[in-house]
Amino acid sequence: MTQNWNWRERREKRAFLALADGSVFRGWSVGARRDTLGEVVFNTGMSGYEEILTDPSYSGQIVTMTYPEIGNYGITPEDVESRQAFANGFVIHELNAPHNWRSRMSLQEYLLSQNIPAVAGVDTRALTTRLRTRGTLKGFLSVEEKVDEAEAVRRAQEWCGLDNQDYAAAVSVKESFEWDPKGDLTATWGIARDLPPADLTVVAFDYGIKWNILRGLRKQGIAVRVVPARATAQEILALKPDGVFLSNGPADPAAVTYAIETIRELVGRTPIMGICLGHQLVGLALGGRTYRLKFGHHGCNHPVMNLETQAVEITAQNHNFAVDPETLDAAAVEVTHINLNDQTVEGLRHRKHPLFTVQYHPEAAPGPHDAAYLFKNFRDMILKA
Repeated sequence: MTQNWNWRERREKRAFLALADGSVFRGWSVGARRDTLGEVVFNTGMSGYEEILTDPSYSGQIVTMTYPEIGNYGITPEDVESRQAFANGFVIHELNAPHNWRSRMSLQEYLLSQNIPAVAGVDTRALTTRLRTRGTLKGFLSVEEKVDEAEAVRRAQEWCGLDNQDYAAAVSVKESFEWDPKGDLTATWGIARDLPPADLTVVAFDYGIKWNILRGLRKQGIAVRVVPARATAQEILALKPDGVFLSNGPADPAAVTYAIETIRELVGRTPIMGICLGHQLVGLALGGRTYRLKFGHHGCNHPVMNLETQAVEITAQNHNFAVDPETLDAAAVEVTHINLNDQTVEGLRHRKHPLFTVQYHPEAAPGPHDAAYLFKNFRDMILKA
């Protein structure tokens, strides 16, 4: 059932998204009454807006949902993926009222509670087509009606964007902590029940980590200590972990120089698994380079081929940069997975040391579970090291 927005409300809450190329997409405000800047991306998932909004990897970005009907199952606290919403803004076509027995509040109520500006009524098909054609664009989301369209375009053009920006330290926790599945909200639904004994301990760098990653590790009998993005190699090794996990995260990997150096010091001294930003940081630590994709990979339907097994996995992804395989030392690093849409690198493995990475999100929140086996692979790698 569609939210009952009458024309008076639409007139009173006029809003628009202005892009740096001069285009403007109009609608009405359904979130916090504040303007924002961000890199405008589109997500092709048909569901998962709760997880998307609370994925720290979306910090600095204004997310457009390509699926036209959003909000129909409301917000359930057990489904959020971090301590707060991190997306800079949200753009949708139609806002729906929640009709789900698990829902605790509407999407609009959640956006307001998290101070996230959002606009509905946008022609998201046209917006997505423009982003696919022109590439990712900087944008200014205006909901306060204090800035005209020409000024909004100018502000979008003048914004520094995400290139050369370190957002990982901004979204990371400031203090380390032991993750306790008994305190996890999902324990209400039985996910934390009947877990195997935790006979291994892993340190997980929080560059923008999601709760389901911690659950995925714990289901494999791995206790997790989460540490800030700026933790040093010496601090990690002093904890004597069985392995190290490098999480997902936002913005430009080349700007997270401290993490690249830390990873370089850890390679060969402990088993390592990295995903998304962690994958890119490993590529940089091993001497490679990263580059910006035209419009990034954002969604839960990206096909990836495992080159070892020739199996195709449907994966959840959220990134704007990729590792250039031509810049890696093929004698030391093997490409293990590729994206079947554009042939970009989706996985790496070190030929000598216990280390592997994937560009996508194996925790699948939201998304398919095709890649869940990677957490078991991490455990097996640790036991063999």
